[in-house]
Amino acid sequence: MARVLVIDDDSSLLRALRVGLRAAGHEVATATRGQEGLEQTALTAPDVVIVDLGLPDLDGLEVCRRVREWSDVALIVLSATGAEESKIAALNGGADDYVTKPFSMGELEARIRAVLRGRSGDVPEIPAVLEAGSLTIDAVHHEVRRGEHVVDLTAKEFGVLAYLARFAGRTCTYQMILSSVWGPGYGDESAYVHAYVHRLRTKLLDDGLLIETVPGVGYRLRDLNG
Repeated sequence: MARVLVIDDDSSLLRALRVGLRAAGHEVATATRGQEGLEQTALTAPDVVIVDLGLPDLDGLEVCRRVREWSDVALIVLSATGAEESKIAALNGGADDYVTKPFSMGELEARIRAVLRGRSGDVPEIPAVLEAGSLTIDAVHHEVRRGEHVVDLTAKEFGVLAYLARFAGRTCTYQMILSSVWGPGYGDESAYVHAYVHRLRTKLLDDGLLIETVPGVGYRLRDLNG
């Protein structure tokens, strides 16, 4: 069975899921805040993360987005609303499935089996913290350091750097970066990628040795583990 992490601030629901999922044979861990959930995801590497949209610190969509910057773990969103726009936002934000409250344990168990069947297993994951020389990328806390200096990055800049780090050593095309960071509706705006890589190089004091240009194709981050 699966290792399941449930992120929800409803203590009654957490108790019910803990009992129900364990009865189905799963290992269950819980978190009541988004940041705590991110840290547990990084530390325990669950097979499935179930996250509520309404958390007291980070919005559930933000949790999904941050997790997707370093992990391909199966993500199931819980929400009290079944509105189509909420479902679309969650799925576009990286969720694999969307479950509307109230739900039965049988339904949730079926959703867990379905998302696990759908995992391809060939998308590389990166550690929660990567280091290369004086550069440190902390995907959990959304922080980048160059030596002791914290590099102030916008969400998009961090997204581009985290995506390149996820595939460190491999060439990422403009289309791949745009689709991941800007969304599936983008693909031809390579100028966006050029501009953000230029900003990253400036802020990271990189002369092109860390983020390498692949002319006419895209960019490649030097393998941080190599």
